[in-house]
Amino acid sequence: MVDFIVVLVTAKDRAEAEKISQALLEKKLIACANIVSPVMSCFLWQGKIDQAEEYLLVMKSRMDLFAELLQQVKLLHSYEVPEVLALPIALGSTDYLAWMQSVLKA
Repeated sequence: MVDFIVVLVTAKDRAEAEKISQALLEKKLIACANIVSPVMSCFLWQGKIDQAEEYLLVMKSRMDLFAELLQQVKLLHSYEVPEVLALPIALGSTDYLAWMQSVLKA
């Protein structure tokens, strides 16, 4: 069975979110990206509570592509420590999962 994942990445603005999603689509590391905007993020950073308005990328991929996906995000991202989290897809439409498999890097 193929291990499909949803990858979450926050970006500083829409332009950065679009740049990351476009690059990952071109490399066939993701099948789809949704950009959710804006989201308010509250977090601990350098010993202080901080917050920022960010754009959330929700991307669909496969587990075996995650390492390369992560490397690309780090190259393209402006943050010192970008959020890059992969969540397993337990179940999904067989048609959608088949489409994902057909468009992702072999």
